[in-house]
Amino acid sequence: QLTPSSFLRIGHLSNVDLNEDIHELQTELPRQRPNEIPHNEKLLSLKYESLDYDNSENQLFLEEERRINHAAFRTVEIKRWVICAMIGILTGLVACFIDIVVENLAGLKYRVVKDNIDKFTAKGGLSFSLLLWATLNASVVMVGSVIVAFIEPVAAGSGIPQIKCYLNGVKIPHVVRLKTLVIKVCGVILSVVGGLAVGKEGPMIHSGAVIAAGISQGRSTSLKRDFKIFEYFRRDTEKRDFVSAGAAAGVSAAFGAPVGGVLFSLEEGASFWNQFLTWRIFFASMISTFTLNSVLSVYHGNAWDLSNPGLINFGRFDSEKMGYTIQEIPIFIFMGVVGGILGALFNALNYWLTMFRIRYIHRPCLQVVEAMLVAAVTATVGFVMIYCSRDCQPIQGSSVAYPLQLFCADGEYNSMATAFFNTPEKSVVNLFHDPPGSYNPMTLGMFTLMYFFLACWTYGLTVSAGVFIPSLLIGAAWGRLFGISLSYLTKGSIWADPGKYALMGAAAQLGGIVRMTLSLTVIMMEATSNVTYGFPIMLVLMTAKIVGDYFVEGLYDMHIQLQSVPFLHWEAPVTSHSLTAREVMSTPVTCLRRIERVGTVVDILSDTSSNHNGFPVVESNPDTTQVAGLRGLILRSQLIVLLKHKVFVERANLSLVQRRLKLKDFRDAYPRFPPIQSIHVSQDERECMIDLSEFMNPSPYTVPQEASLPRVFKLFRALGLRHLVVVDNRNEVVGMVTRKDLARYRLGKEGLEELSLAQT
Repeated sequence: QLTPSSFLRIGHLSNVDLNEDIHELQTELPRQRPNEIPHNEKLLSLKYESLDYDNSENQLFLEEERRINHAAFRTVEIKRWVICAMIGILTGLVACFIDIVVENLAGLKYRVVKDNIDKFTAKGGLSFSLLLWATLNASVVMVGSVIVAFIEPVAAGSGIPQIKCYLNGVKIPHVVRLKTLVIKVCGVILSVVGGLAVGKEGPMIHSGAVIAAGISQGRSTSLKRDFKIFEYFRRDTEKRDFVSAGAAAGVSAAFGAPVGGVLFSLEEGASFWNQFLTWRIFFASMISTFTLNSVLSVYHGNAWDLSNPGLINFGRFDSEKMGYTIQEIPIFIFMGVVGGILGALFNALNYWLTMFRIRYIHRPCLQVVEAMLVAAVTATVGFVMIYCSRDCQPIQGSSVAYPLQLFCADGEYNSMATAFFNTPEKSVVNLFHDPPGSYNPMTLGMFTLMYFFLACWTYGLTVSAGVFIPSLLIGAAWGRLFGISLSYLTKGSIWADPGKYALMGAAAQLGGIVRMTLSLTVIMMEATSNVTYGFPIMLVLMTAKIVGDYFVEGLYDMHIQLQSVPFLHWEAPVTSHSLTAREVMSTPVTCLRRIERVGTVVDILSDTSSNHNGFPVVESNPDTTQVAGLRGLILRSQLIVLLKHKVFVERANLSLVQRRLKLKDFRDAYPRFPPIQSIHVSQDERECMIDLSEFMNPSPYTVPQEASLPRVFKLFRALGLRHLVVVDNRNEVVGMVTRKDLARYRLGKEGLEELSLAQT
């Protein structure tokens, strides 16, 4: 295990630098990677930068805004709508592509295995069929896992935690790149076809977000192409609004739930909200679900029948056949409690598993091996369960895609096979809609138990995969079981239609795992296209959330915390009124004078120990009597652009008329500004002076040092700031509040706890 080498005391942060040791190890012994990476969830990582939702209102910006007249603003507004339409169309098309490819590949796989099983059931030797199934699964998953582990690790998982962080204002590297999108789409196809316990719905949200970020910037860094369109939107403020529209479009393509998509963006993601944005996001979601619908209808050969609004279609729930009465409400609430407890168990197991993975399975080759192991085990478990099940149902009138006969009589099929021998989406619909009596309670119980552990093991593998569908499937199975046992208790009376309980169980399980309330209610209502169930679903989800939160937090929040992301919640911790800005802020602050030596700027930017991103600008008076008051704030990225273009005072009065820097020069460098090492400054140039007055933001947000933590937090969170300058009563800079300083404080079991910061 590595020992932290140097403790740097900065104010009261203990900064543990783990990087140096790892570098030393790698230089001496390139063969020996550490077997265990020490990981502690009480850390905040310093490798994540913050997004700046606040525009820098320097002179360049103000001049440009004053030049734009009313007509030009209208053009910008039209461009926004066009981008939203394009986001919707492309997200819908990506969803179609995933759906069609998965359907064909999975169909092919199941047909091959089914023919093989039918052949070997007659003459013995079924172990060969098992081998074939497991090998097919493992090889497909291997490809899907290799591309994720070796090409783009950020595409692993469902991508919802990453998008939540991005919309919260944390810049997660590579999260909205084109490369990530390609790997994500291929990875999700391969992992669903490989028979893992995963869904293809979660990754759609990430895909939509990547599409949105790409289109709104009008260029692709992965392709090294700049299309010179939409240049006005090249800043964090705009990009983030479009990403929330993309996430909503992804939800609506996945579930056919446009309103649910908007509410998802509102609940899980966006920190900033206004009516126009809502309307645009709704527009993007509608376009996306409509595109998916039209393309799939044409593909299925009936162009005028728009009946595929989403990737998963729960089928129609008829109110006449499946109404509910007031007496059933307590039963539903009880199901919510069960869902909350099971969800908490799922999350707790997954937490320990993820800690184990971070510590020991951090090499790509190990991750691929683990994914293949899970795929093979999933196939084996499925096969053994089908083999041992003696639950036979007549084939007539049943809508099974691949009926496996095995040891049943002719004209019958094995009902365990409908659950395992199918893509998870189809299994969910079967559990919702198969007529009463299609499943043996024993079958359902065994299936729930097995699938619970498989899904828990699968989430967090290095493959792109969502957790929505597996949790719906687990919930639907135990919900149906619950419904069947109710009708046993009441001697088979009619009111316990198992399908209705399957729906409530699915809602309870999903709510217990991911803890979404508002958006999930609407998504379930839209996916079942039935408003009658709105009330019970809402009750079930509320109960599941309350019960689950009592034990452990939601799956996505847990993964965000495990990755040590400085995530800011809606409110400051409840008991934090005793802290003031003086205790929270980082000190000492590196300040620049308004007219500064170039050499000083280069040295400050090259200093790796501080690595600040925002520098307060103070009055450049050498006279000591005067107060060095705060004059503005300048960002690292702006300074780098200034050095790159060599905007020095000495050059301004040369006969060569220097072209003034425009805002365009800063936009062209966004979002990946060159590092300071790549900029060459000669010895003579180091003696020049650089005038920051027209590039700095002359009106940065400040707080007095006596302000309480909740007040600072509210200002920081609501405006989406990246730097908040702390001043004393003479307007001198005493400190700086950044995202890490606020995210450090959070409520633990014993009350307010403070996390330490680590470089890794």
